[in-house]
Amino acid sequence: MMKQLLAVILFFGSILFGVDGAQAETPARRISSVGAGINLTSVNDWNTELPFNDQFKMSRRWISQQKGAGWGEGPELHLDERGYVRKLEPDCWAETVLFIADEPFVYPEGQFTLLYDGKGRLELTHSKIISESPGKIIFVPEGSRKSVFLQLRETDPEDYVRNIRVYFPDTDPEKSGIFRQQFLDRWSGMKALRFMDWMRTNNNPVVSWKDRPVVEDASWASKRGVPLEVMVQLSNTLKIDPWFCVPHQADDDYVRNMARLLRDAVDPSLKIYIEYSNELWNSLFAQSRYARERGIQLGLSDKGWEAGWLYTARRSVEIFQIFEQEFGGKDRLVRVISAHSENPYTARQMLRFENTYKNADVLAIAPYLGMNLKPESSDGKLDARTVVDWSIEQVINHLNHEILPKTIQQIREHKQIAEEFGLELVAYEAGQHLTGIQGAENNQRLIELFKQVNRSPQMGELYSRYLEAWQAEGGGLICMFASTSRWTKWGMWGLLESWHQQIEDIPKAKATFDWHRKVTAQPSVSKGF
Repeated sequence: MMKQLLAVILFFGSILFGVDGAQAETPARRISSVGAGINLTSVNDWNTELPFNDQFKMSRRWISQQKGAGWGEGPELHLDERGYVRKLEPDCWAETVLFIADEPFVYPEGQFTLLYDGKGRLELTHSKIISESPGKIIFVPEGSRKSVFLQLRETDPEDYVRNIRVYFPDTDPEKSGIFRQQFLDRWSGMKALRFMDWMRTNNNPVVSWKDRPVVEDASWASKRGVPLEVMVQLSNTLKIDPWFCVPHQADDDYVRNMARLLRDAVDPSLKIYIEYSNELWNSLFAQSRYARERGIQLGLSDKGWEAGWLYTARRSVEIFQIFEQEFGGKDRLVRVISAHSENPYTARQMLRFENTYKNADVLAIAPYLGMNLKPESSDGKLDARTVVDWSIEQVINHLNHEILPKTIQQIREHKQIAEEFGLELVAYEAGQHLTGIQGAENNQRLIELFKQVNRSPQMGELYSRYLEAWQAEGGGLICMFASTSRWTKWGMWGLLESWHQQIEDIPKAKATFDWHRKVTAQPSVSKGF
C-alpha cells in the first residue's frame, strides 16, 4: 500500500513540476545560509586592491624592446618555464609593468624593496633609487599618478635574473606571507570567496593539468590565472568557503587532479563550491562558443544556443561526478548550476536535461541592478542621450522604481524554479550594473554621472533595499561583484575603488557590510570596516 501511495505521489510530482518528482526524491540538505560573499578582482598590474605582499606577482608579461624599434617590437624573448628572461639579444631589453597608477590609486607610503637572484642590471622608471646592491634595490615611486616599469637591461645567461620580488613598505621580506594583512582584514568574515576572476575563467586557455599556473611562476597575472594553491591558502587563512570555476576546456585528468588537490588542501570544515566555467550562455565569452560547438557536435540540439545550455548541464554533471569520486561523496561540495537571470527558461532547460538537478545543490543567478545604455535608441528604450542629462536623483529613482522591481521578479522566478527542483538559490554575482554599451561607454559625461551615482548615499540606500529583498525572497549566499577595482568606462564594479579607502566612506560598500553583519549576526565583519 505504501509503495502504491509513493508511486502516485511521484507520478503527480512529475506532472506538476516536469522533473520526475524532484521535490519528493531530493533530500533537504541546507547548504547556503543567507549572507554576502565576494568576487575577488582580477590579478593584474592595474589592480588597486593590492592583495599580495609581493607586487611582482601582479606584473605584466615581459615586453620585448629593441633600440631603434617601435614599442614592443623587439625580438621574441628567451623565457624559462616560469616566465623569467634567460638571455637578451644585442641592443635589446625587456620590461614589465609593476603599477599602472592613476586616480584614485595611491602607493603605500615608504620604501619598496626589490629582491632578485642571479646576475644582471635592473632599472625602474618614475622612481627614486635609495640604495642598490647585487640582488637588491630600495626605491620609492615618484608621484601617485605615475606608472612604474621594471626594465631588465642586462642578464647573465649562465646565471640569469630570476625570482624577482617587489615588497611593499609595510612588508618584511624575511617574514611576510603571501597576503597583505590589510587585504585579509578587509574580507574577513565573508561567507564565500568566488575566484572566477582570479582564475581568469573567461576565455581561459588551459586544457591539461601540466598547463595550469603554479606558485613558482614569475607572475600570476597571466591568461592562466592564479595558482589553486594560493586561493586555497587564502580560504584556509580566513576560514571562508572557496568558490572555484573549472576551465571550460579542462579535460577529465585536469578535473581529477584539481579535485584531489582541493580534497587534500582545503580546510575540511569549509564547503567547496564547484562551478563549470562562468556564464556559458553569454556569447561575449569563448566558453560560450565552445559549449555551443560541443553541444552541436554531440547532437544535443541543432540550435546553437540550446546546444550550449545542454552541453553546460552535461559537462557540469561529469565534473561533479569526478569530484564526488575523489572526495568519496558530496558532503564537502556545493555543486553549482548557473543560469541567465533574465531568462528563467535557461534554468529549467538545464536542470531538466538528463536529470541534472539530481546531481546539483544550488541554482546560481546574477540578479544585477542593470542599466546598459546604447548611444541612441530607435525603439523607445532608455538611452545614453537621455540619461546623460539626468541628475543623480533621477538615476536612483529609475533604479528604485523600474529596475529593482524587475530584479526582484527575476529572483522570485528563480527561487520558484530552485524549489521545484529541490535546490537552493544563490547569486554568483550581484550589485549595480551601470554601463554604456555599443559606443556609449566612451561618453565622458555618462561615465562621470555613473561614478557619482555609485559614490552617492542614495546608492547605499538602494543596496540596502536590494539585499533585503534578496533575503525576503528566500535567497541564500549572494556574491557581490566585485571586491576592489577602478571605476572606468567599462563599469563601476568594485565595492571600493582602491585599497586605501575605508568601507564606511563608500555607501554601497557600507550598506553591503552592514546587511551582512546583520543577517549573519556578526559583531564585526571586517577590521577594515
